Amino acid sequence: MFKKIDRHGNRKARQTRVRRKINGTESKPRLAVYRSAHHIYAQLIDDVNGKTIASASTLDKSLNLESTKNLEAAKAIGKSIAEKAKEHDVEEVVFDRSGYVYHGRISALAEAAREAGLKF
Repeated sequence: MFKKIDRHGNRKARQTRVRRKINGTESKPRLAVYRSAHHIYAQLIDDVNGKTIASASTLDKSLNLESTKNLEAAKAIGKSIAEKAKEHDVEEVVFDRSGYVYHGRISALAEAAREAGLKF
């Protein structure tokens, strides 16, 4: 009998394993990324105080995105979160890809955030 691969469970295991090792502070928050089939979300999180400093997602109507599930949308979110980080005087972050492979929309968001001035 074949065992079905639990992709979601495996991703959650990778996510918790990484989160044990990295922590966001007020001066160097954690840039957490979540992607669903239709949207992508990014948050700057201060784990010490348990607060979200800034967030960006494809649900934001001011970005005027044609599609919310492609590379261009991920790049727009990366640029948006970098701009919001600069508003809060944050230049350096710890990147948390939440167990996703650094590929496709995740890497596009990260590269756009780097080009907009975030360091990680």
